[in-house]
Amino acid sequence: MRITFYGAAGGVTGTAYYCESFMARIMIDCGMFQGGRRDESKNKTAPPVNYNTLDAIVLTHAHLDHCGRLPLAIRDGYRGPIFGTPATLDLAALVLRDSLKVQTSDLDKLNRMLVRNGKSKIKPAFDEADVEGAISQMKPLTYHEPFCVAKGMEITVDEAGHILGSGSLKLTVEDGSQKKSVIFSGDLGAAGMPIVRDPEPFREADMVIMESTYGDRDHKPLQETIDEAIRIIREAMQTKGKILIPSFAIGRTQDIIYYIEQAFRKGGLPRLPIYIDSPMAIEASRIYMSHPELFDDEMNEFVRSGEQERDKGFIRPTQTAEESKHLNEVPGPCIIIAGSGMCNAGRIKHHLRHNLWKSETSVLIVGYQAEGTLGRKLVDGNKSVNIFGERIVVRAQIHKLGGFSAHAGQTDLLKWFNVLAPDRPRVVLTHGEEKARIPLATIIRHRYGLQPFLPQFGESVDL
Repeated sequence: MRITFYGAAGGVTGTAYYCESFMARIMIDCGMFQGGRRDESKNKTAPPVNYNTLDAIVLTHAHLDHCGRLPLAIRDGYRGPIFGTPATLDLAALVLRDSLKVQTSDLDKLNRMLVRNGKSKIKPAFDEADVEGAISQMKPLTYHEPFCVAKGMEITVDEAGHILGSGSLKLTVEDGSQKKSVIFSGDLGAAGMPIVRDPEPFREADMVIMESTYGDRDHKPLQETIDEAIRIIREAMQTKGKILIPSFAIGRTQDIIYYIEQAFRKGGLPRLPIYIDSPMAIEASRIYMSHPELFDDEMNEFVRSGEQERDKGFIRPTQTAEESKHLNEVPGPCIIIAGSGMCNAGRIKHHLRHNLWKSETSVLIVGYQAEGTLGRKLVDGNKSVNIFGERIVVRAQIHKLGGFSAHAGQTDLLKWFNVLAPDRPRVVLTHGEEKARIPLATIIRHRYGLQPFLPQFGESVDL
């Protein structure tokens, strides 16, 4: 079998791995690129494969950088199944519809400007028919049960602990009497994260394709990060300013709300208004609550306690654009959680535009910020930033809280791999910038005597 990397090779977005054997062809993930304009320009086309001969697409989870180019595959003629766990498919449908909404809104604004300048309109990369086509082709996979996805190819899904429904995949390829297996880690979560269960490592494989997002470091201990966030919120409350939390709608928003509710419950924070200013995050939270079979013991206990009912008056969803605009007039202190997590789209950009120049504002960065994004510029300490064509001075307090990451740090990555190491598989490191995957490769080489392969876009590896 040959595996070709059409994304997340030398970077952390756009995951798409094309797997071809003598008998079948499948793709693992079909994600969008995220970051600056150079990265996002790659989203005009699907991964360069023949979709008329592709047998299946399998999703590790529902984040945009793993499923966002599915409509482009449909537009290019793909009519086969799209497999994922039930929760992944529910969330992926939400993500794709929201992506279409964002694309339509952004393109409408751009085309109005182009027409005013006497230029031709730009056509959308995909449309509603492409999105709904992808959703109609989705078919569920069950955890831990081997399933034939194409001739001579069998997939088994184990828990990845990243977001609800996320999975690591074991692809077993059969050719006559010979069998070989490849494990795709997907995005691995850190041990002890709330709501979802911890990652479950496979125990044997001929090859391991492993993420390396934080291969160069560990996160700050989770409890220290929670304590720091509570301290920052308490101090921000004294200034009566707004506390802005750019957050991914799926996974991170639910985690942050859980931590705040626990702080309410234990007396660490006085109750204050929390606005969930993201229709997508609101719907994702509903999907989360519809899959209690995937909760960890801690979350199940919290649900049974009935404590969530006490907080409903303080947690306020804002569905409409008018409700979101009204938050400009709402006095602090209050918390506004809005997408997108990297501040490169969504309602958070409007809140940053209205509040970054105020010294009483606090911004809590709680997730990974890719190169070129507005969030990365804030983390890097830029004194001013461009938002909607306007230069905004940054007087707000910017706080980076790395311990909330849904990605495993270096120690957890190696702990997951340690179970597989005795089988001495070939190792391929993806889904990481060079500064992260090179140190991880070095440790694997020294500790296990294995030489990882670090593919670039379009490169292949043979099994």
